[in-house]
Amino acid sequence: MKPRLLPALLLLASLLAGCAKEPAAYLIGGGGHSLTVERNKPYLWSEGWELDLIVARQPECQRRHALKKAGEKMRVDLYSPEPGVFILNQGKRWYVAETKACRMQQYDEEPAEPGAYLGAFRVRNGVFAFVPDAGDKNGKESQE
Repeated sequence: MKPRLLPALLLLASLLAGCAKEPAAYLIGGGGHSLTVERNKPYLWSEGWELDLIVARQPECQRRHALKKAGEKMRVDLYSPEPGVFILNQGKRWYVAETKACRMQQYDEEPAEPGAYLGAFRVRNGVFAFVPDAGDKNGKESQE
């Protein structure tokens, strides 16, 4: 390796060290049927997290949908009013996703009945993951 190339590689490695892409999945009856929230910090200087929802029902469909950008203490609650239909709550924003055609859209207003609380996509013990409902206050436990 040339001596001049090493500093450039070290600089590149340090810039990429701040990048992160972390998925958290809710599996629905099998590996090919899922909802995944992926948080992405593309650059070292990026503030907050870019969020995507990936709705998958393999092999029929898989689609990626953008959610609202989130801060460091991000949380997306997951509800299910009926099989194959899911309500997501991210702060003041509400979304509905369905797995038959892998669609998602944002609600204009909070839904009256979001359905059964399933859990939340959030950071717990330093790891971004889907944390299933443990029956504590309808999932509204404090964020860690």
